[in-house]
Formats: sequence, C-alpha cells, structure tokens
Amino acid sequence: MQFLSTQWSMVLNAGHDSAPGARAALDQLCRTYWYPLYAFLRRSGHQDADAEDLIQSFFAKLIEQDWLATADPAKGRFRSFLLICLKRFASGEARKAHAQKRGGQNLIICLDDEKAAERYAAEMAEGLAPDEVYDRRWALTLLEQAWDRLREECQAAEKLALFEHLRAAQDAGTGAASCAALAASLNLTESALKSALFRLRARYREILRQEVAQTVSNASEVDDEIRHLLQVLSRG
Repeated sequence: MQFLSTQWSMVLNAGHDSAPGARAALDQLCRTYWYPLYAFLRRSGHQDADAEDLIQSFFAKLIEQDWLATADPAKGRFRSFLLICLKRFASGEARKAHAQKRGGQNLIICLDDEKAAERYAAEMAEGLAPDEVYDRRWALTLLEQAWDRLREECQAAEKLALFEHLRAAQDAGTGAASCAALAASLNLTESALKSALFRLRARYREILRQEVAQTVSNASEVDDEIRHLLQVLSRG
C-alpha cells in the first residue's frame, strides 16, 4: 500500500499549501468527513443552522490558515486531528465567526441543510456522548464510502445484481432461496455464485482498508484504526 499517495499522508508530508495536491487532498477529506463533525456539534447542544455555520467557518480557517503545522505525524489520524481542531475553534474563535451574517462567508463545502438535520434525527444514538457520536458517524461514513466504491466497480463490470444481493444480505440477511433464485437469474450454479460473492466480500474488505488508509499517516495504524472503529460500532 503506497501511503505517500494517500490523502492524509500527502497533507501531513506537505505541512503547508506549497506541495502540489496537498490542499486538494485536505479539501476532499473535509468534504467527505464533515458530517461526523456536524453530528458532534449537534450532540454538544448546537442547533442545525448554528452547527452548519460553525463547520463552514471552521473549514475556512483550517484550509486557509496554517493549522496543519499543529498536526503530529506520529499521531496522524485525520479523525483525531479534525476533532481536536474543531473543539479548539468552537470554544474560541467560534464566537467571532458567529458574528458574521449567515451565508455571508465563502462556502468551503456544500452542506445539504435538510438532509443533515434529517439524518441526525434518524441516526441519533441515544445515550452516546458527543465524542462517541463523532466516532460512530466517522466509522459509518467509512463503511458507506467503501460500499459506494464497490457498487461503482460492480456497475462498471456489469455485476450490479451480485452487489445488490451482497448489500441486502449485509443489511437484512437473505436465505438460501434468494441465493438460489439469484444463481438461476444469472445462469450460475449456486457454488459459482457463492464463490463470486466470496470474492466480492474480499474486495469490499480491501476497499475498506484503502478508505481507512486515506485517514491515517502510515500503514501500521490501519489495523488499529479498523479495530477501534469496529469497537465503536459494536457499542451503538
């Protein structure tokens, strides 16, 4: 796994905007993982509009200023770095940011107001502290990113029916009858279908590792990060 080409490693290695692709990599990471921050702020007591304003102002500061100089490559999980920076921002400079008129700043990321509020209401796990909500949403975002990539690959390879079967089995479970029906529809034996699904599951795990790799600083942290996120999900 080539970590020098992953997003968070690229950002850490740059430290500043001078390295080609570093700012674009940071921007993409922020666009992908803004929702866990939103859930953290909502669980901390902020209303929907205030949480979105805070995130916009926070990302503006993060991307435009040299906050990356505070990132420790030895403890380089993007998840941890992002939350620490947000907490500092929310407790201090947030008051100045809130003095701006809503919508008066340049948008760094595009937030869907209605969807964010609806998702938070539907997914809110009762009894979790703000930090726990953040970690849970981070883990779920990584899983969804991996599923989305696998779906795109299957669609390109004309294997969408296999993907949909695997995803349905993951979400709700499917019995032997549905497996037999799928095999018949694809003109496969059940044994061949099971082999294809096995390979698809293996590919999903590979993609998930790649997604996690984008958010840590080196290869040694991937397994620890996956274990942590699975533990987080098991508590939800």
